[in-house]
Amino acid sequence: MATVFTVLADSEADATADLTRLCELLGLQPLGAPSLVLGRGRWLARAAIAERPADFEQPA
Repeated sequence: MATVFTVLADSEADATADLTRLCELLGLQPLGAPSLVLGRGRWLARAAIAERPADFEQPA
């Protein structure tokens, strides 16, 4: 299973904005739209490492 990065925020807009920033900084890809955490009133957004092209060489 791939590593998943998570943002937990007070609003959907904050979760979206913070996840977008995280994706840009780390080269991640969002794993769908933020979702409301039931019973907590907080928003959860997730991202994982973006797929690399087949010809990508890992630096040594």
